[in-house]
Amino acid sequence: MPSDELLTAFIDGELNAAESDRIEKLIASDAQVAERFDFLSRSDLPFREAFEPVLAAAPSAKLTAMLAAIPSASEQRKATSGVSRRGFLSAIAACLVVGVAIDRAAIGISRSLRKPDEASEWRAVVAEYLSLYTPDTLSAPAGNRAQQVVQLSEVGSKLGLTLTPEAVALPGIDFKRAQLLNYDNKPLAQIAYLDPESGPMALCITPSTKGASAPDMENRRGMNVVYWSNATLAFMLIGHLPIDRMKALADGVRGSLAA
Repeated sequence: MPSDELLTAFIDGELNAAESDRIEKLIASDAQVAERFDFLSRSDLPFREAFEPVLAAAPSAKLTAMLAAIPSASEQRKATSGVSRRGFLSAIAACLVVGVAIDRAAIGISRSLRKPDEASEWRAVVAEYLSLYTPDTLSAPAGNRAQQVVQLSEVGSKLGLTLTPEAVALPGIDFKRAQLLNYDNKPLAQIAYLDPESGPMALCITPSTKGASAPDMENRRGMNVVYWSNATLAFMLIGHLPIDRMKALADGVRGSLAA
């Protein structure tokens, strides 16, 4: 099962020819992959048409000059034909400079118009990603313990961290899958759960150079977040449960991973 990130890159035409052919064959041959592809494709809305009046009213010359001075990861990639959703959303984010509040561009504006805070930027990206999840996103069976061990071992090895089903277990909440994503050219582990009452949750881990920090809390995109770090890794637990419940779950998994 390819990750959502890989499927989204396929939808946006950002894969090389070989990888694109591989994903296309998977969609044609695997019903589960096809269903996930259809779900993600439905978010491919006509953003250009929707924001055309806003872009027409923006001070184009000034914004173009500002954007030209901002380093962008996309400048390091080979330009592709057409306009992807990601590229277009990054462009309309500049409209926030003149007070146009576009929630969809919140992550883009933080990257484009200010020097990002590494410690919080990755949490914003995770929250944006998880906000797209529904219970149906995680409806597939989690597999038996042996399969879970393999998933967690592969993900943990990229982070130099020992992950086991017991270490990441959340009482009363179903483990669904562990997958490896990529953020800012660094591995980002996502361990996904499904709470019967509140819906999708995730424990995410990525390398960090900020050093150890005690647990803290925040709210992002309507979800509660508990985050902390050790000497080399940053952690966050995100979900829709009340913050006191999230704090208790985070304390438990934090203790298990430190053992």
